[in-house]
Amino acid sequence: MSTSRPNKSLERAAEQLGLDRLDLRILSALQDDGRMTNLKLAEEIGLSPTAVLARVQRLTRENYILGYEARLNPLKLGAGMLVFVEVLLDRTTPNVFDEFKAAVQVRPEIMECHMVAGGFDYLLKTRSSDMNDYRNFAGTVLWQLPGVRETRTYAVMEEVKNSAKLSLPGS
Repeated sequence: MSTSRPNKSLERAAEQLGLDRLDLRILSALQDDGRMTNLKLAEEIGLSPTAVLARVQRLTRENYILGYEARLNPLKLGAGMLVFVEVLLDRTTPNVFDEFKAAVQVRPEIMECHMVAGGFDYLLKTRSSDMNDYRNFAGTVLWQLPGVRETRTYAVMEEVKNSAKLSLPGS
């Protein structure tokens, strides 16, 4: 676990959400190691395995824990090319947004899609094997997505930091 200073605004937010320090410690520990056994988690938190299991089940039921997954190495699995794409739609009407969102959901090359405020409508995170693979994706999929008027592509030269961990109060 991290030993940085607690963020007071995060602590207040956690209290308002009904989370106590033990809940936060459980979330932090599971964020570091989602495969941790309940027994090991109980030892680390200082509660009985039954109490920890009940808390984890509640945190899951209340959607603080969304699920567990393995982080895979994209380089070893033929997806080493990381590309971010700004997408500007031709119209900003609810049906265009809905069609675009539905089309993005079924494309495995698109890892993330975020509606953003600013000079464009969506920011996509994509993975491909190489530039030729990305060009094929752009020509056959990306530019064919509903409502796409313009795109700007940013190929990543070096991944400096890649983390899905959230900053939690007291961690």
